[in-house]
Amino acid sequence: MTTMLILIPLTFLLLLVAGAAFFWAVNQDQFEDMDSAGLVPLTDRATQAGKEKESP
Repeated sequence: MTTMLILIPLTFLLLLVAGAAFFWAVNQDQFEDMDSAGLVPLTDRATQAGKEKESP
């Protein structure tokens, strides 16, 4: 029973921290541009392939 007295407030504290982190990320515009980060590996491979072809 004493572990429940520790774990329940700890769970609420972790939930509060996770909620604060989420709202901070939303307010800092972390979720504004979701598409360009997925395109970065595609552009990196294209530039590396072009450099390999230029230098024999």
